[in-house]
Amino acid sequence: MNKWFIALLAVFVLAACSNKEQDVNTKDTEQVIDNGTIGFEIMGDNIEEVTDIPEDEREAILKAFDEYIASFNSKDIDRYVNTLAKDPQGFTIEDDKAEAELAFEQYDITKTPSDVTIVKYSENEAQVYSNIVTDLTENATGTELSDEGRQVTVFVKEDGQWKVTSIYYIGNQS
Repeated sequence: MNKWFIALLAVFVLAACSNKEQDVNTKDTEQVIDNGTIGFEIMGDNIEEVTDIPEDEREAILKAFDEYIASFNSKDIDRYVNTLAKDPQGFTIEDDKAEAELAFEQYDITKTPSDVTIVKYSENEAQVYSNIVTDLTENATGTELSDEGRQVTVFVKEDGQWKVTSIYYIGNQS
């Protein structure tokens, strides 16, 4: 398997298992921001945490983000699906579950977040920014790939719990 195919596959797996990939240019990014979809521009380097968030909600959102990452890394499909919203934006739970199961069978995938920051908050929606390193090893060949990018994980509150409703990801250009 050549590196080009592996890179393409990594982006696909990242999108499928992360729910939604936005491969956007600067103009499209500005439109998404203007429409209020994402609470800040992920093209820049200045990421600021929202200040008007109650501490208990801050802790609950960060705990939900940690569980989303941990459930994915554990490859426990039921635990992973439990982190998703009942009516997610841009994907269906059935399709995402099938793609994740396939990816977990064929690859050893680990996501490592850093700089986790809540950048937008309301009573029913929160947006969490993070830098994500995704390490991928194909089980059949041992071929390895690492991808780095910036991600906004959008959460909605359902039955008192924060659940993932969409993901916006932009890979770092090398």
